[in-house]
Amino acid sequence: MSSGLFDKFKIWYEKRHEYAIDWKARTGGSVVATMCTYVPEEVLIAAGMLPVRVLGAHEPQNVTEPHIFGMFCPFCRDSLAQGLLGRYNYCDAVTLTQSCIQYRQTFNSWRLHVPTVKWDYYLHMPNEVQSKFAKTLHRAEVAKFRTFIEGVTGTPLTDADLQRATAIMNENRRLLHEIYEYRKETNPRVSGLESLYASLTAQFIDREEHNAEMKRVLAALPQRKQDRPEGVRIMTIGSENDDAAFMAMVESVGATIVIDDQCSGTRNFWNEATIQDNAIDAIADRYCERPACPTKDYPVPTRHAHVLKLAKDYNARAAVFLQQKFCDPHEGDYPNLKAHLEANGIPTLFLEFDITNPIGPFRIRIEAFLETMSEEDLF
Repeated sequence: MSSGLFDKFKIWYEKRHEYAIDWKARTGGSVVATMCTYVPEEVLIAAGMLPVRVLGAHEPQNVTEPHIFGMFCPFCRDSLAQGLLGRYNYCDAVTLTQSCIQYRQTFNSWRLHVPTVKWDYYLHMPNEVQSKFAKTLHRAEVAKFRTFIEGVTGTPLTDADLQRATAIMNENRRLLHEIYEYRKETNPRVSGLESLYASLTAQFIDREEHNAEMKRVLAALPQRKQDRPEGVRIMTIGSENDDAAFMAMVESVGATIVIDDQCSGTRNFWNEATIQDNAIDAIADRYCERPACPTKDYPVPTRHAHVLKLAKDYNARAAVFLQQKFCDPHEGDYPNLKAHLEANGIPTLFLEFDITNPIGPFRIRIEAFLETMSEEDLF
């Protein structure tokens, strides 16, 4: 893809720790490590804090074994390793909203054993978001979080503060949607790797700065040349995947990743908060209504229809499941979702990720998968 239009996002992604340290120095604000995209960032932003999503580093590590089981998923282990190794020492706090039980143990070890943590907060959230009681319960939990943050800062969080933060986050989600719209094109002028940089940095860069950069990119995109052959249009499905090297490899061998269903991508920003009179209700309801993670997709499966619609809307010809090894929620979700996609004409490939991903062997499997797609075109 010509031009370095997305270079700022790439730099932010690669230098995320340096960015946060600089932000803290120039603003005097607090930085809060967030685990899981269900954390209501609006409350932290309203308090003048910078939410920073915890990511792994895809490096070999052996520091987590005394803390969590080796059979916990690689993302749990890599995330905890980053805390134990001091990579997030600039963070004043750590927060988690209930997702899976394994990541809760990662959070627990982090808050107990990362010495720079001044405070921590575990936000309960109903996993059965389809229950008629879910929104009422979650509103109460987000209200408790508001009260807790007021205690941390010593300053009331007004409804106006919360509404302003919600507007910032809604704009961020809307702008990401606009960038993703370009991926529907034939020979998309936005690649999967570029989209990854944009969507991931929305989880740890000052959201107003991020919005300004997205507006700059969107102003230039209509003039951008579509000079990259698309090859096979692919959808990626999974939990958290911020492995830029893997994405670049896929798009170097005759494919374009046109859409995803991952918490590092669309699930984090796909729906906006609906403005209501009560600012907390607006924030809490949005997280109950967002496209469901497998931990929250019951008793009626909603993911099948949502994922298939994404594939159809973005004209994805195939789907690649990026499975974090030992991820119980996604392992349980996989068989039926795979069957649903294949029954609707979307062939699938399953890849199991570990902390360090073997790009060479994965490349061979991706190339073989793409070759079968090309053979299908001959008949």
